Amino acid sequence: MKTPNFIKKPFLTIVVVIFVAAAILYIESQKPNINEIKKPATGKNSTYPRAPDFAGIEKWINSEPLKIEQLRGKVVLVDFWTYTCINCIRTLPYLKDWDKKYRDKGLVIVGVHTPEFEFEKKYENVVKAVNDYKLKYAVAQDNNYVTWNLYQNRYWPHKFLIDIDGYVRYDHIGEGAYEETEMMIQQLLKERMERLNKKDGIKAEPSKPKEAIDVNFSGVKTPEIYFGYQFDRGNLGYEGLKPGYVADFKYPPISHKNYVYLDGKWKYNADNMELLSDEGSILLAFEAKSVNIVAGSENGSDAFVFFDTNFLNEENKGSDAEIEGGKSIVKTDEFRLYNIVSAGSYGEHVIELQVAGKGFRIYTFTFG
Repeated sequence: MKTPNFIKKPFLTIVVVIFVAAAILYIESQKPNINEIKKPATGKNSTYPRAPDFAGIEKWINSEPLKIEQLRGKVVLVDFWTYTCINCIRTLPYLKDWDKKYRDKGLVIVGVHTPEFEFEKKYENVVKAVNDYKLKYAVAQDNNYVTWNLYQNRYWPHKFLIDIDGYVRYDHIGEGAYEETEMMIQQLLKERMERLNKKDGIKAEPSKPKEAIDVNFSGVKTPEIYFGYQFDRGNLGYEGLKPGYVADFKYPPISHKNYVYLDGKWKYNADNMELLSDEGSILLAFEAKSVNIVAGSENGSDAFVFFDTNFLNEENKGSDAEIEGGKSIVKTDEFRLYNIVSAGSYGEHVIELQVAGKGFRIYTFTFG
C-alpha cells in the first residue's frame, strides 16, 4: 500500500496545516455579516415553521433556479398565484410596487405559479402573462402542485413572508391587508438591517399603486362560477350533467340569479364548457359591478356582449370589450381572463354572451 506523503514529511505538513488554518480564519473574519445573518434573530424564532423549499418546479422565469437556503439573509415573499385568477391579478400592482421599493433593501419576491386550468400549464402562456403584467421578480412554474403542497396551500392568492433565517413569519390569504403585509415586510427588513449592523432604516409610506382596483366585496353578491365538472359549485342551471356530456341546450322559461344558462350545442369538459355548434349563447343574472370571464378559442371566436338587454357602451364596457358599429364584442383569440363589463355601480344585472365560432371554451365567470 502506498504511504501518504504527510506521513513521510510531518514537519512540512504541520507548517502547511498551520498556514492553511490561519488563511481560513482570516478569510472568515472578513465576512462577519454573512455569518451573523445566518444566526437566529432571537430564540423565539424556533416557534415559527421552517419555510419549505421550492420543489417540483418545471421552469423558472426572470431567474435562475432558486432555493430557500440560498436566499438565507434575504427577506422572501412567496406568492402563490395563477394568471387567470382575478383575485391574484388585483394583488399584482402591490407586489410590483414592493419589488421596486424593497428589492435593493433585501426583499426577494418569488411568484409560485400553480395553474388552475390546463392551458395555464403552458410555459409560453405563463411567460406572456408575466410580460403582459410587467413582472420583474422570479416566477416558478409549479405545474404539479409540489411546492403548493409543501406549503399546505389551498388558495390563490396566498402570500408567505420568510425571514432572514428561513422561518415563515407571516402569511395572508386572498386580497387585502396590503398595509399590514407591507408593515411586516418593513419589520423583517429592519431586523435584517440590525443584524448587518446598518443604521439606515426602512422608511417608506405604504404603497397605493395607481393601477390598483378597489373592490367593495359587500356589493358582490354573485360567487365565482365554474363551468367544468371538476370545479362545478352547482351554479349551472341544469341537473344531471355528467362528465363529457354533450347536448343541445335551451334557455329555460324562467331564469334565476347566480345560475348560468346555455343555448346551443355544448360539451361539459373537465374545466370548461366547449361550444360544438357554430353559434351559442350564455345567460346570467348577477349582482356585482364588473364581470370577467376566463375563456379562449384556438380558432378565434367572437362573443357579442349584451348588458341588461343592450350592447355595452363606452361607459360600461370592460377593458377587453370593443365597440364596433355600435356592437360590443370580446374577441377571444387567446386563453386568459377577459374583463367584459365595468359598470358604474354595484347592482343586479343580466349579461348575455352570444358567441360566434365553434370551439369557444368558457371556464369561469368572476366578479368585482
